[in-house]
Order: sequence, then structure tokens, then C-alpha cells
Amino acid sequence: MHTSARRAVHKAIFPVAGLGSRFLPATKALPKEMLPVVDKPIIQYAVEEAAAAGIDQIIFVTHRSKRAIEDHFDHILELETLLEQRGKAGLLGNVDVALAGLAYSSVRQAQPLGLGHAVLCARDLIGDEPFAVVLPDDLMDAGHPVLAQMIDQYEREPRNLIAVEKIAAEDTRKYGVVDAQPAFGQADRLSRIVEKPSPEQAPSLMGVVGRYILNPAVFSRLATVKPGAGGEIQLTDAIAELLDEEPVCAYRFEGRRFDCGSKLGYLAATVAFGLRHPELGHAFAELLAGLDLTSAAPARLRVSVAA
Repeated sequence: MHTSARRAVHKAIFPVAGLGSRFLPATKALPKEMLPVVDKPIIQYAVEEAAAAGIDQIIFVTHRSKRAIEDHFDHILELETLLEQRGKAGLLGNVDVALAGLAYSSVRQAQPLGLGHAVLCARDLIGDEPFAVVLPDDLMDAGHPVLAQMIDQYEREPRNLIAVEKIAAEDTRKYGVVDAQPAFGQADRLSRIVEKPSPEQAPSLMGVVGRYILNPAVFSRLATVKPGAGGEIQLTDAIAELLDEEPVCAYRFEGRRFDCGSKLGYLAATVAFGLRHPELGHAFAELLAGLDLTSAAPARLRVSVAA
């Protein structure tokens, strides 16, 4: 939960305006961030991570189709009253997900102009102070929350931080990729960052993932940066320009990331979190152990499964 003293970084931007087209038809009427991993929406894991890191102001950059996200973190008195009347008060903890001490606000991203543009939309709500950016699609599994690790690092050395992890060479076109040299601890000083390079042009195999701690100077860069990959305003490109003004560090976090923006990553997260669920974990493990994978797997996978 929250720390007793306000952290150096206490505001977080959650860009949630994307349409989730990779998960159609499930996301035709349901925001992708509301897809459950076991019994909790993806977005809730990210908000809980932020709260555990000392964040007290959550800013959703949203779209008119994403009202369900804002509603999820609101109180539903009718449901709470009904549960009490039916003797199910024990379930109230699963309904009240607003998390005491958090303030929520939202701003619309009217056009899908990219992650950088989404962050810029929240400029007036951030003001002149450092802030976090949290991409809920990246579900982080860590003993010490990843965002808390980064804020700890920022409080020791107040520099822009972007979370990175090693990626496969064939995946460089999916990530911002950094060129960085060791600086201190798990933070490496950036000399270059490239958005979605080919494997031949990638400066390394360290890819940017969905956690950032940024100083407000990045907003002036976002306001003037030209559209980049995909014709969108890329946060990566603004950070690349920011290197001329102030230091940026790549942070090698401790923990595991599940890419819930992909179907395979979402399934992996569901299995991992399901196996350690306090009510279902043991039974789920037995269920998995009893599956006949040789008959259930696609033909192209059966050889490797049997081997």
C-alpha cells in the first residue's frame, strides 16, 4: 500500500485509449485493460503496483469507449448494498478496488496519435514535476514492485528512467531499443534510443518496456517532435531528443514481465498467476498436469511436446 511520506514521484499517467484490436472480438465492447487475469482485470494489477510504489494520483488518458475503466475504480453502492443484504459481505473487498488514498482523474485522447501524444494529453494534470508512465499491457511480476524499484532509483539519482529488458533479435521491430553504458547500480546511461529498428539496425538487444519515470522537460519535446514510426507521435523519439538536454537512464528491473498486449503473453500471465492463486492454485496445477497435451496441441507442436 502507500508509503507514509509522499514520494518524489507521486503521479502516474496510464495511457488506456488504445482499441485493443489484437483481442477482437473480445474487445469489441470491453476495453482490453479490463480483460481478467484469473479474477482481476489487467488494469487493476497496474494500479495496485503504482499504489504500492507510493503513487497517489492516477491519470487515465482514455477514449470514449473506455468508460468501463473509470467505472471499475469507482464505488458501486448498489452492488455493495446488495452483497450486504444477501449475507455476502465477505465479497466486499473484491468490489471496493478504488484503493484508499488514491485520487483518480482522466483526460481524453481524441485521436489515436501515439503513445507520445497520449502522454502529452496529460501535461496540464502533471504540472512541473516528475511523473511515471505505466502501460498496463505490461503486467509486472516482482517481489518488490517494478515501479517502486524505479522510484527508489530516482530518489537516489533524479534522472529520467525507462525500464528495459533483453529481447530476441527478431523482436526489435516491436520495441524501442537502447544503446547504453553502465552508470550506477541497475541504471545504464543512454547514448541512443531507436524506435522499432530492424535487427540489423538495432543498437542492442535491450528493449524498452512499459514503465517510465520522466522529468517534465519531456513535454516540450513531445509538443514539437515530428511523427515517427507508424505516423504517430512516439514517446521514444521525444526521449531521444531529450538526451541533448538532460540524462536518461535505462533501468534493468528485477522481476518478470508478461506482455498482455499479445495473446500468448496474456495466456502466459493467466497460467502463472493462476498457479499461485490462493484459492485455485493447487487445483489448477492438478488440472494442467492432467491435460493430454499431445492430443490438445496443434499438430506442429506435438513432436516437441512428445519429445
